[in-house]
Amino acid sequence: MKKILLITTLILSAPHIKACDICGCSAGNYFIGLFPQFRKHFIGLRYSFRSFHSSVAGDASQFSRDFYQTTELWGGFNIGKKWQLIGFIPYNINTQNSDDGKSHRNGLGDISFIANYRLLDRSRRDAKGNRISQQLWIGGGLKLPTGKFSADPDDIIAGANNQPGTGSADLILNAMYSLHINEWGINTNANYRINQSAKDFRFGNRFSSSAFVFHSMILAKKDFIPNAGVLYENLQANKLSSVKIEQTGGNALLAAVGADISLGKVSTGFNVQLPLHQDLSAGQTTAKVRGMLHITLAF
Repeated sequence: MKKILLITTLILSAPHIKACDICGCSAGNYFIGLFPQFRKHFIGLRYSFRSFHSSVAGDASQFSRDFYQTTELWGGFNIGKKWQLIGFIPYNINTQNSDDGKSHRNGLGDISFIANYRLLDRSRRDAKGNRISQQLWIGGGLKLPTGKFSADPDDIIAGANNQPGTGSADLILNAMYSLHINEWGINTNANYRINQSAKDFRFGNRFSSSAFVFHSMILAKKDFIPNAGVLYENLQANKLSSVKIEQTGGNALLAAVGADISLGKVSTGFNVQLPLHQDLSAGQTTAKVRGMLHITLAF
């Protein structure tokens, strides 16, 4: 099993999502999807899951089947007309089935905060009467080491991969853009996390982005918003004492489909993600289906 722990890598969660780090479960999930429409504040609860299969090339007896769940409280509020603050409080439930047996590791994850500045906000009607609006937010924040990180310093490469937290305070850079044309729209998000070291171990920096197309319609006097999109992740190699750990890092492209239903101030929805292409841990880790449910109060 230790060979598996050496080759596995960090994959989104997450929004995160916001997301442990064997196969990517505990790094924080900053996947947002369709951003809640709110005037001043919103608060919500999200549940997400991720699954991964890993095996050592040429040795099928060394394997791991991993299932990671996160229940997350998140919320945000606007400060004046230009600023927005978003916070994430995750609780991680990690399950591994491997050649060494079944194990569980649960606990509070790493709490994160992001502050965004509205750089662009335009709304107009074109010559045909179409209503067009767009917004651009840029910002950054911190991921705090609130999740438990108790890896054995003598075996930290393996032990670091299955912790509720990463043990480091990390910098987050973020950008969001939205375009609406009547009932149609597109939301895009880009996120880059610059990781720091914990006990001489450092998870590789991570870039993630998403683009979703959606359509707003009225069904039974309720706002119904089906959506579909793609997500891309790029993961740099992990390091120990500033030395690159081989067969870590990689990239993945996923397709996503979902829907939101708005009941006044309350909205609920789901999202399912499936890999289209991936190259993780030199092909020895395979990402499987992911999903998310949410309920949000906006006011």
